[in-house]
Amino acid sequence: MLLKTLNDYIHRTIKRKKQYATLLVFAAGLMTSSCNFLDVDDYFEDTLSIDSVFQNKIYLERYLWGTAAMLPDEANIFLNSYYPAILGSDEGFTMWEDNYAPQRFLLDRVNADDLGSMNTWPRLYMVVRKANTIIARIDECKDLTGQEKREIIGYAHFLRGYAYYQLLLSYGPVLIAGDEVYETSLPAEAYQKYRSTYDESVDYICQELETAASYIPAVVAIPVFGRPTKAAAYGLVARLRVYAASPLFNGGQAAKIYFSDFVRQSDQVHYVSQVYDEKKWALAAAACKRVMDMDFQLHTVEAANDTPPLPAGITYDRNYYKTWPEGAAGIDHLRSYAEMFNGEALGFKNKEFVFAKNSSEVKNVTKHSFPAQFGGWNGYGIPQKIIDAYKMADGRDINHSSGLFPYSETGFSTKDSTFSGYVVKPNVSTMYLNREARFYASIGFSGCLWPMNSTTESGKFLQQVFYYVDGNSGKSAAISVDARNYPITGYVSKKYIHPDDAWSGSNASLLDKSFPIVRLADILLMYAECLNNLTGVHQVVDPVTEVTYSFSRNTEEIASAFNKVRYRSGLPGLTDDQLGNPKLFFDALATERMIEFLHEGLRYYDMRRWGIVAEEEAKPIMGMDAERTARNGYFNRVISNYPSVRNRDFKSKMILLPIDKQEIMRVRTLDQNPGW
Repeated sequence: MLLKTLNDYIHRTIKRKKQYATLLVFAAGLMTSSCNFLDVDDYFEDTLSIDSVFQNKIYLERYLWGTAAMLPDEANIFLNSYYPAILGSDEGFTMWEDNYAPQRFLLDRVNADDLGSMNTWPRLYMVVRKANTIIARIDECKDLTGQEKREIIGYAHFLRGYAYYQLLLSYGPVLIAGDEVYETSLPAEAYQKYRSTYDESVDYICQELETAASYIPAVVAIPVFGRPTKAAAYGLVARLRVYAASPLFNGGQAAKIYFSDFVRQSDQVHYVSQVYDEKKWALAAAACKRVMDMDFQLHTVEAANDTPPLPAGITYDRNYYKTWPEGAAGIDHLRSYAEMFNGEALGFKNKEFVFAKNSSEVKNVTKHSFPAQFGGWNGYGIPQKIIDAYKMADGRDINHSSGLFPYSETGFSTKDSTFSGYVVKPNVSTMYLNREARFYASIGFSGCLWPMNSTTESGKFLQQVFYYVDGNSGKSAAISVDARNYPITGYVSKKYIHPDDAWSGSNASLLDKSFPIVRLADILLMYAECLNNLTGVHQVVDPVTEVTYSFSRNTEEIASAFNKVRYRSGLPGLTDDQLGNPKLFFDALATERMIEFLHEGLRYYDMRRWGIVAEEEAKPIMGMDAERTARNGYFNRVISNYPSVRNRDFKSKMILLPIDKQEIMRVRTLDQNPGW
């Protein structure tokens, strides 16, 4: 396995004629270190007593990273995910609804007795217990240096804070165990504790992450890419502070709709604040700004000979034609976005990744998008509303397109069109032409070319794929294998698929992928969101440097942060109207985040924290008419009529996951989430 991995790296390096020296260093590291720093020897877990762990530095380190291995894989958001993620939101679905608990979630077929893959409460509290054990007993390990001790303490605080972070995102207010290491043999009353409020939970978790940041390294070695760093802790703090400031958790209308009756049984205190506090947005802005001021930058690739020129005639954005990073010129927008996800860019070198990891989950799930005749399952669908949200190349939406970049739903392309290494073939509907770079980086549509360059088998590479009923990847073609092996909306995700990736054919191979847990684009857009919600001037003192910062609704600051994300994708920035009107800005932000973070697991949280989830989930899932041929109705928008799509129904209780019923029975003071 190690040799194959190494050979794959060297093969790709020679092929692309770049990154050679870096990869040799990486390979050398792999020869002396574990490929996966989370690997745990079962023998160690089964035979060593907890007392033995603290008698030896090596045992303690293995115990630490064995604890980390119990955390959910953050990249596991596609199928049997650890929270509803993609299949439990409005950005994707399959026709295998019985296979995946997240998709059953919106069908109201998940309950406190059966959470399936999403029952993370017990395991995350095991992480807390193990982290507490490390913190309580680390002085027993005598062969640690002072620096090693500091790092292990820091990582233990990170693991504890991160476990609570995951609990908070899925279940809301947490039960804080503090530093207690509860023995499993204690009587039941020893475990009777109450959940903290949402704000108390956030403050505790943020403090844990701040403590971790003061101990753990700023950078980690290449072989252990994925271990948390100081920036990772700060990035999670920023996200938590933004979520805590959002309407659902900060006295907005959503807080009143979903949590007005959610009170603690011990003192009748609301678990979620019913009173709005604008200062929370300022605190969140400060947390985002701290990360922005660190050594991160959006991932970009220099413009090449086949990079299309910027659209002419943009007059409302005076910076648009400036050279990156002041404007959108000088970079290849499609490659800049696509190569972050498809495996072309190495994760450990990506300066946009604040916290990221390598994961086989990302590579393996691409099979669900690949055409069935080329080794895939072809059924991971994307709704039409996401397709329609992608802008035209000049930044206009499809309903207000320009003469230079028109949007049309009649007609087809008649010749090859090549840009940024991407090829649009003939017989592609004009509705897929002239779109922004992220559309081509992310979406597989009928008529899309699948390069599959790694295979050398004739008929298995450079294939155009069609999803209409009699197309080579449509419903009729699927029936002979599995009637569900076609995308019912006519769209699949290509975001994590590299042009070289192939699932079948001689010499077929797949590139390894990295998954972003927190990236700079998210921090930038959250920062702009924070400022947009301020009506006054707020002073915030940095807890580490004690420097005082001032935050207000500064439109230049908002534009600077937001527009960088737009420029990287080749689009002009915000209009004066959007900058001047908080509601118009929010509309632009909501669309931008839906597109920029497609299938990164953030949409599920965004819809909830903004309080728009009921409205968005009420919209029917639409797509192309997969029951028809290309020239006889396929390109008409229709409501998808498959049961797992048609019967989706958001209920108020789905704002949070239920706590496992067994946990509620075990701890009688533990209040269940509303509606469950």
